[in-house]
Amino acid sequence: MNKRPVPWVLIVFCLLAFYARTPAAPLADDYSPVNQDETRRLIKQADKLVRYNELVKAEEILRNVLQASPENSTAKLRLAYVLLKQRRLIEAFNLCDQVGATDPKNTRALALMGAALLAAGKFTDARNYFYTAIKLNRREGLAWAGYGLLDFYENRIDESIKNLKNATILDPFEPDFIFALAQVSARAERYKEAADAYFKFLSVSRGDTDDRRERIKGLIRFLRFLGNKSKLYEASGPEKTSVPILLTGNRPIISVKVNGGKDTLNFVLDTGSGISVISDETAARLKIKPIARGGQAKGIGGDGKFDIIYGFLKDVQIGEVKIRNVPVYIRPFHSRGFDIDGYIGLSLISKFLTTIDYGNLSFSLLKRGTEAEKAFDETAMSLPLRLTSSGFLSGEVKLEGIEYPLNFIVDTGASISVISNDLASVHPVSQFEQNEKLRVVGSAGIEENVPSFILPQVSFGVHSRRSVDAVALDLDVINEASGFEQAGILGGNFLRNYRMTFDFKNSRVSFSPV
Repeated sequence: MNKRPVPWVLIVFCLLAFYARTPAAPLADDYSPVNQDETRRLIKQADKLVRYNELVKAEEILRNVLQASPENSTAKLRLAYVLLKQRRLIEAFNLCDQVGATDPKNTRALALMGAALLAAGKFTDARNYFYTAIKLNRREGLAWAGYGLLDFYENRIDESIKNLKNATILDPFEPDFIFALAQVSARAERYKEAADAYFKFLSVSRGDTDDRRERIKGLIRFLRFLGNKSKLYEASGPEKTSVPILLTGNRPIISVKVNGGKDTLNFVLDTGSGISVISDETAARLKIKPIARGGQAKGIGGDGKFDIIYGFLKDVQIGEVKIRNVPVYIRPFHSRGFDIDGYIGLSLISKFLTTIDYGNLSFSLLKRGTEAEKAFDETAMSLPLRLTSSGFLSGEVKLEGIEYPLNFIVDTGASISVISNDLASVHPVSQFEQNEKLRVVGSAGIEENVPSFILPQVSFGVHSRRSVDAVALDLDVINEASGFEQAGILGGNFLRNYRMTFDFKNSRVSFSPV
């Protein structure tokens, strides 16, 4: 196995925006070391600042150490770690590569390079680095954590938990490892374990904002509530059900019933949401009370934030299938025109083989273990998907003029496709900007004067569309939570041309043109 793959062109192209966006901390003579003892003291001081999330100050100290001792490998790797936490991936990778050039068996350097590549969405290269680091040193916690996250993104949940637990045993006071374990435990529906891990995270982490700590406390309360429920998303009814779709603004809307009610509600099928959502107005009308709350979530539009409120539905009925014990978010909706009561997230439908047919305007759920599912497994030509830390589905998309595939969220709940501001600024894409500015309604409000583009060709696997409309948005809020870089969103204006079957268990989707 090649221990040090260096996909330079790929890394520079995909990550240049991150390197340029965040300037280096200024050098300060006050922190310049004068001898080895002073160097060790300053590195220790920087380590303490990192634990308190004072990353800019830690970076400043470490840069001064390197100014005085340019070949100090310890300082380089500490600085690389600080840059990695700030998502400045190129410089972090390059610093580690410098160390690896003189010390190819430095497992910390290998693990950090793997982590940088994983954050950039370069899974194969990241896996090689983690494998080599662990082969050389089975006590390299960062490599085990990286493997655990990689397993999570590729939906190997049990393996992910095993590797992340290994990382927390090797480094029990590293908050990032504990936080990742909490996320994956929640995904595995081990809610009590997830709550305990988040609680431990709060006890060992320092320097987090009050709002973030409140968010986690609210989540802990909600997870403890869920942990006392016998079973979530418990389905009853026939093996298959199918309901009609109303397509509004490229978004598929179906009628559902909630909590045994007779009235039908309008819910958007939203593969861009991990958890289902119900509007605050609908929740009030149906007397659905909050279970827990805490802090604010980040989203697109408005001021970029909205209050986090958790609710719980006794059941959701889709066609003839009833799904019991459904966690939801409760939040205000900002869309105007067609009345939307909620959004169906991935968790609600993930235990079914799910088909959205934009041709005959239908939505179908097929239970696992049926003959029809086995037939699909044998005949389907599918594209792989990955799961982000925040619960989105991500696939590899190619844009004309760009050599390498990019990670895009597959989002049936988005009316139009999206590219990140960083991608929009790259020449192969920037030349296709249009004069028209658009108005975008996001989860956190409304954003005006959004740049629009017509992309000459967008391809997902073998399926391509020409002249695809898109808007450019700041996707930092998504990428901060997704775990690996998302360059855009594949929205309804692309997806509406296909019949799609989502196999969530095996992280894949099949496409058929309509």
